[in-house]
Amino acid sequence: QVQLVESGGGLVQAGDSLRLACAASGRTFSGYTMGWFRQAPGKEREFVAAINWSDANTAYAVSVKGRSTASRDSAKNTVYLQMNSLKPEDTAVYYCAATRSYYYRNYQRYDYWGQGTQVTVSS
Repeated sequence: QVQLVESGGGLVQAGDSLRLACAASGRTFSGYTMGWFRQAPGKEREFVAAINWSDANTAYAVSVKGRSTASRDSAKNTVYLQMNSLKPEDTAVYYCAATRSYYYRNYQRYDYWGQGTQVTVSS
């Protein structure tokens, strides 16, 4: 049974940093792209970042590029999203997901999802 479990969310102030983690289990994720998405109340789920499990290539949304870094630890079967200089508009539930699709920016292309972790940034 595939499981993705996010952690690391919380309430922070604008300008602070957070590191989200996603522990993956239940299968080998070689060949998968691990994506990070977020969803704020009343808004559609949006792409934040992605990392290829095999070669660690990364991609970012414009809104977080330069402030965020995706990484993975193969030994721990865990991917991370380091977010710096957080802004109130970063407030959302953050999800980790896995896909084999080339269209990794599209949340509908993902096969597996975590339960999400809340990030709240106060001004």
